[in-house]
Amino acid sequence: MTDTSGEFTGLVAVVTGGGAGIGAAVVRELRARGAAVAVLDVQDSDDEGHVGCDVTDRAQVGAAVRAVLARHGRLDVVVNNAGIAAVGTVEDNDDAEWQRVLDVNVVGMARVSAAALPALRRSPAAAIVNVCSIAALNGLPQRALYSASKGAVLALTFAMATDHVGEGIRVNAVSPGTVHTAFVDRMLQGFDDPAAERSALDARQATGRMVTPDEVAGAVAYLASPRSASTTGTALEVDGGVTHLRVRRGLLPGAR
Repeated sequence: MTDTSGEFTGLVAVVTGGGAGIGAAVVRELRARGAAVAVLDVQDSDDEGHVGCDVTDRAQVGAAVRAVLARHGRLDVVVNNAGIAAVGTVEDNDDAEWQRVLDVNVVGMARVSAAALPALRRSPAAAIVNVCSIAALNGLPQRALYSASKGAVLALTFAMATDHVGEGIRVNAVSPGTVHTAFVDRMLQGFDDPAAERSALDARQATGRMVTPDEVAGAVAYLASPRSASTTGTALEVDGGVTHLRVRRGLLPGAR
């Protein structure tokens, strides 16, 4: 097995929305592999690397990146993880909700990336990883706005990868399936039968369970790693088989 404990030694990363859920798992994983990690999050945190930042505010984003550079002197990896959910069909979300979700999920990634690019151009191991979703390529019920935002993230990833490959900056995305986080647990409490709804979310994945935050973090670390120097313009699915597998339940192994 390859030793990954020091592969990010000497590198500095920022993770937006790094205070909880997938973002917190990414922070732990990158630090375990040797990176110095700044946590850019709108929520206050006791994390020593916390930098207050609302990704919908360009001035705050610029100030946060400058703070990271003042503290560490460099920036090598950007993980654009900050995002918010939306539930409903196109009839259910008003214009304000559309603007709010797209501003965080799409334009927020563009703001952070733009602010980081000058520093990334000076890095010998520059990488941007955008947290996308299977919703970009799969029609999920009651997720019209959220799916539109993640479809835009996927397109943005490919466009950024094309624009910056010549500058030595790799841009990739990770597309998780349904991830079991504290947010999901809170959401389940709003249903009449939380256990049944949890079972339905588990069953959506061909593996029969939701994805874990640590599994997504491992994929992010792979895409951000200097060892993945030939990987750019890629969307890595960590989805328990949702996108490509069509499992027939009840069949014995090897049955046709």
